[in-house]
Amino acid sequence: MAETYDLIIIGGGPAGLAASIYGGRAKLKTLVVNKGTIGGLVDTTREIVNYPGYIQVSGPDLMKDFHKHAQSFGVEFHKGEVVSVDFSQEEKIVKTKKGKEFSAKAVIIASGSEPRLLNIPGEKRLRGNGVAYCATCDAEFFEGEDVVVVGSGDQAIEEGMFITKFARKVTVLVLHDEGILDCNKVSAERAFNNEKMEFIWNSTIEEVLGEENVEGVKIKNLKTGTSSELACQGVFLFVGMVPSTNYLKDSGIEMDKRGYIPVNDLMETNLEGVYAVGDNRVKYLRQVVSAAGDGATAAVAAERYIEELNSFNANVLQSDKKVLLLFFNALVNESLEFSTLLEELNNELGHEYKIVKVDMASKKKLAEKYDVKMAPAVVVLDQGKEMKRLECTLDKEKLKTQF
Repeated sequence: MAETYDLIIIGGGPAGLAASIYGGRAKLKTLVVNKGTIGGLVDTTREIVNYPGYIQVSGPDLMKDFHKHAQSFGVEFHKGEVVSVDFSQEEKIVKTKKGKEFSAKAVIIASGSEPRLLNIPGEKRLRGNGVAYCATCDAEFFEGEDVVVVGSGDQAIEEGMFITKFARKVTVLVLHDEGILDCNKVSAERAFNNEKMEFIWNSTIEEVLGEENVEGVKIKNLKTGTSSELACQGVFLFVGMVPSTNYLKDSGIEMDKRGYIPVNDLMETNLEGVYAVGDNRVKYLRQVVSAAGDGATAAVAAERYIEELNSFNANVLQSDKKVLLLFFNALVNESLEFSTLLEELNNELGHEYKIVKVDMASKKKLAEKYDVKMAPAVVVLDQGKEMKRLECTLDKEKLKTQF
């Protein structure tokens, strides 16, 4: 039997934690399922200087604050890797690698992203034996040694500078011409002034060399096409991220060709009651502050969705009376006139029916569910089962004959 919650959040990074804070505060029974350390990739970040309210803070410390905040609102946490989901029913199912099963009316996908692999010879074989993707995690293991950093974005340059605190020398392989880096100008200036950092321009890595541990790298010059070898004991790859969404492959969730999830302003996916936030969604800015904003938005949207779902179930699907589900458009006079006429007619019939009004502007998914494209429209339901549809006319007598 699945353990039941109001809201399940897959992922415990800043987006997921922010969502859990809002979920817990809204008195939703909220569960965060997270496969690794709470905080996600932020937990591996040495220094954060652009999160509002913190002039300077480490990633782990900031995430501890997020975690404590969520716990203060009664949020539950489960450590486990989600391997499959079933979003086909009202109650969504989330399953973990160890066989745990959870259900909820709403799910927020906040599983983030992970380092992109180059899939070059030697990379996978020597991962953990000199090949690394996180300076904060692994830099100390290269005390007094030579390290190669691949990449020139913010992450590569900032992490590279951190590695210089331990390594004897850090050599950065850059695709571009001399002097051109992809990182911000402040980091670039600091890197150029760092005596322990060197740069090899117009170059990329072809292979990681070594038997049991990294012994060097094979480098290709993109302009000349020539290859050379450089001795080193460590290789840090910072060549971008990929979304951690493989477990959603057969879920019905719409994703782009890279695996990122498109959402609307409410963080809604193409599936009702399922939201996506943070680094696994299509977005412009991937930062802690924007992830937290995503989480807050999704949790508020999920809260309202759950409230509306519970209300719909109680007032419509479980109603003792037959229900006239009236779809209307508040901006169209005819729609409003018909609504008034329907109420008058129901009053004359001794309130035989229960009228439930649905504003199509704010309940688009409900309109889609009943395949209603224009207002006014009336679906007659009995215990949730559709009996018929009324012809919406302003002719009272003609309308009356349909009852």
